[in-house]
Amino acid sequence: MALDEPLLVADDVGKRYGTQVGCEQVSFELWPGEVLAIVGESGSGKTTLLNCLSAQLEPSAGTIRYRTRHEGLRDIFAMSEAERRLLMRTDWGFVHQNPSDGLRMAVSAGANIGERLMAVGARHYGDIRETALDWMGRVEIDQGRVDHRPETFSGGMRQRLQIARNLVTGPRLVFMDEPTGGLDVSVQARLLDLIGGLVGDLGLSAVVVTHDLAVARLLSHRMMVMRRGRVVETGLTDQVLDDPQHEYSQLLVASILQS
Repeated sequence: MALDEPLLVADDVGKRYGTQVGCEQVSFELWPGEVLAIVGESGSGKTTLLNCLSAQLEPSAGTIRYRTRHEGLRDIFAMSEAERRLLMRTDWGFVHQNPSDGLRMAVSAGANIGERLMAVGARHYGDIRETALDWMGRVEIDQGRVDHRPETFSGGMRQRLQIARNLVTGPRLVFMDEPTGGLDVSVQARLLDLIGGLVGDLGLSAVVVTHDLAVARLLSHRMMVMRRGRVVETGLTDQVLDDPQHEYSQLLVASILQS
């Protein structure tokens, strides 16, 4: 795919729950290798938008198109359910804030990684196990824990395992919902360093939802600030954080500086 063509295009995306606005009139393009952070306080609409972009929630208005490997830009909600499921298993990943939402807690770490490989056709047990071991090493989990269940892991280890499970099939786009939320500060720093390294090494595109502006600065190239369901400011991450233009963005940045 040409680098001068967007990977994901949102046009006037909106989601309403009756009279309540989840998000509205959101438009942007995400480019290959780009990381976009969506920031805002609780209730700003950022998670609703993420769920629409990742096909977990159908928008009430607008379109979301993804540049598929063989058919170019396609409206993800015009795809069949089977096509969307295949997309989610191959080209997309989704990293949940709570890793237990993205893992099967009753099976081993190796099986969690191997299952996604099997979903795209891998059948040779030795190859699957070898790949699982390789990915455990890449996300800094002791390979000797391959047969241990995630319930025996720490929160940071579970999150790293969830990342391995998502990246093992070589996706082009990964959605992340507060990927460091609920973790100790020292664990957050290590995880952010790992995510940043993997995203850069693999040339991934990513959409990261976070309320933490430090996470946005470390991971993203571009930022969208949301308030009450609308995007109030967008721009290069450093530009928005160092010289916010919208009053709400200024308040967000000031709250971090004062804390």
